[in-house]
Amino acid sequence: MNIDQALHTFIAESRELLADMETALLAVEQTDERGELLNAIFRAAHTIKGSAGLFNLEHIVAFTHVVESVLDRVRGGKLTIDDALVALLLRCGDHVSALIDALDADHTTVDAAVQAQGEPLLTELRVHLAQPGTAPAGALPVQATRSDPVEVVTRIAPDGASTTHWHISLRFGPNVMKDGLDPLSFIRFLETIGHVAGAALLTDAMPGAAEMDPETCYLGFELAFASDADKATIESVFEFVRADCQLRILPPHSLVSEYINLISQQDNPARLGEMLVSCGTLTKSELDSAIQIQSARPDKLIGNILVDEGSVQPEVVDAALAKQKQVRETSAQESRSIRVDADKLDQLINLVGELIIAGANVNLIAHRAQIGELQESTSKLSMLVEEVRDSALQLRMVRIGATFNRFQRVVHDVSRELGKDIHLVINGEETELDKTVVEKIGDPLMHLVRNAMDHGIEAADVRLARGKPAHGTVKLNALHDSGSVVITVQDDGGGLKRERILAKAVERGLVEPGHALSDKDIYALIFEPGFSTADQVTNLSGRGVGLDVVKRNITALRGTVEISGAEGVGTCVTVRLPLTLAIIDGFMVEAAKSVFAIPLDMIEECIAYSAEPGHDYTNLRGEVLPFVRLREIFGLRGAPARSENIVVLKHGEQRAGLVVDVLLGEFQTVIKPLEAMFAHVKCISGSTILGSGDVALILDVPAIVDRAIRKEKSILNGKPMGAFKGSTEEPPTATATVSRAPRTNDVRELSTTP
Repeated sequence: MNIDQALHTFIAESRELLADMETALLAVEQTDERGELLNAIFRAAHTIKGSAGLFNLEHIVAFTHVVESVLDRVRGGKLTIDDALVALLLRCGDHVSALIDALDADHTTVDAAVQAQGEPLLTELRVHLAQPGTAPAGALPVQATRSDPVEVVTRIAPDGASTTHWHISLRFGPNVMKDGLDPLSFIRFLETIGHVAGAALLTDAMPGAAEMDPETCYLGFELAFASDADKATIESVFEFVRADCQLRILPPHSLVSEYINLISQQDNPARLGEMLVSCGTLTKSELDSAIQIQSARPDKLIGNILVDEGSVQPEVVDAALAKQKQVRETSAQESRSIRVDADKLDQLINLVGELIIAGANVNLIAHRAQIGELQESTSKLSMLVEEVRDSALQLRMVRIGATFNRFQRVVHDVSRELGKDIHLVINGEETELDKTVVEKIGDPLMHLVRNAMDHGIEAADVRLARGKPAHGTVKLNALHDSGSVVITVQDDGGGLKRERILAKAVERGLVEPGHALSDKDIYALIFEPGFSTADQVTNLSGRGVGLDVVKRNITALRGTVEISGAEGVGTCVTVRLPLTLAIIDGFMVEAAKSVFAIPLDMIEECIAYSAEPGHDYTNLRGEVLPFVRLREIFGLRGAPARSENIVVLKHGEQRAGLVVDVLLGEFQTVIKPLEAMFAHVKCISGSTILGSGDVALILDVPAIVDRAIRKEKSILNGKPMGAFKGSTEEPPTATATVSRAPRTNDVRELSTTP
């Protein structure tokens, strides 16, 4: 991997770490079990800082170091995390993200303007670091005074872990005083984070008087140190002389079992040294020193080096090795993941689509040739192509959780802007759908969540007066249903004001006065362009722009959006989306010699139908099933079929029938988008190419179901509905007629039931 590739990886991983950090910060406010969350936040900042150092990105290292120092105080219990600190850390994460974005845009120079935006944040962070108990980041150790005497002891044995104190073995480099530093000042500074219970002076390196240099340091110290600080904090006291001294820090015996327990709880332990660093028994500098020794002695294991150097107790190393072995045995059975460029994945899906079309053509040729061996081979080929298709599509499936988690920050910031206490509850984040759909659904959901917070959730005093809790709740939920993904945005706010919406619609001429409409039809009016019932315009909404865009974007994804609720109770917006926009299992039908495809997941069953003139519904096992005729929808002409079939379609909780001439069976359908000139054609969502090379149109099931139900209601109300309701929905003047799809081995017939 070259430097550019490595830098690209750093940028991508940093963005993931920042997203994880943001999610954890937002979760901290909502739970009392903060230990693991704080560790995750600290690790994210620490990893970004360390990785930035590898590329000499000192501006990122300097900023994240201060953030890390504050997080270390929080993690150590020396600083309480509250809403203000969470907000500050979130802004710090935004700044690091801006630095990363600037780096991504220009790898050669540092954006001084972006860097300068971090100075006010650093000022706020240093306020937290300057609190009693610690020194500001970057400050030199200061003189500390003590009233109680230090016990003079003999050299502490290397097994100092058997004591109740930290064991610090310290030997300064010879040039420490020449550099203007006082060795004793570092020992005095230890008193700011603990208590030096005992000290032994090491003079074995002292030369004779004749050879002594008064500016050279020959002394060493053995210290018994009592403190609740962790190993990294103790080591940071000697940060300015760390490179020019020999330092060993061994924990009290009481901490050894704690380290072992922390190691056993690690979910994804990596290398031995990293495990020991993460649990606190080893510092980063000690690990680096051991790695340097190993580079000169490649035959020596890192664990043995750490034990020989006195950096880690043998039992802790043994526990880490045992955990590592356990994880290796478990992970050997698990799949490994790699990063794949999205463009390459899209290219693969396109090639699989072309393979499906080519395979259908081969099946057609085999069917015409009537050669048994060839038909058998093509049948096996079709099965393999189907498996390849399913595997390729699975590669494009991603969890919607990442999109949902973005809204934690949105709710956090917007609720404070509005002066409301709003909680976000997320369910179904493990639900998977096509990455293209995930990428495009983010903005529509953003509009829906912000609308729920601004218009839906009432002010705290209003909620209390209505017998509700002071804090409002917005729920995001996702689940699979009938080959689709259903996403709901629900709030427990004031709900939709039916009469107000209707009055506004009448005022704008959208509805005739006195016209009876169902709640569903009235609520659907808010998706009309420019429609708004807001009394005043806010920074978030009220201009009548947004929900019409939401509906348009969702419709472009072959999805639907519905709204329901009740005044005073809350509102629920339901978005239904297809799992994929690329390749689906389709069911081919024919009407007047024209072939159409229907998404198989939206078909409940097929039944034979005996024509009953004058009826647009039938009895399906005791239930009324409204239906429409495919011929009538598109104005198809031709000799009537001797027998007809009804395809029972299902969309959500609604069912309707589609009357067709012939059932042709299942067919792997590669979705091809329609050109803009066909955008006005209703009840069509796309097209596909058959094995013969002919084009078949893909039916828009939600539109057909809705049309059948509206037609039934209009008949019951005594107002017959034409082929298309409204002057803008007249039947198209031209129809696409394609040849009948062949019944080859890749087309599986659906049995009909009387």
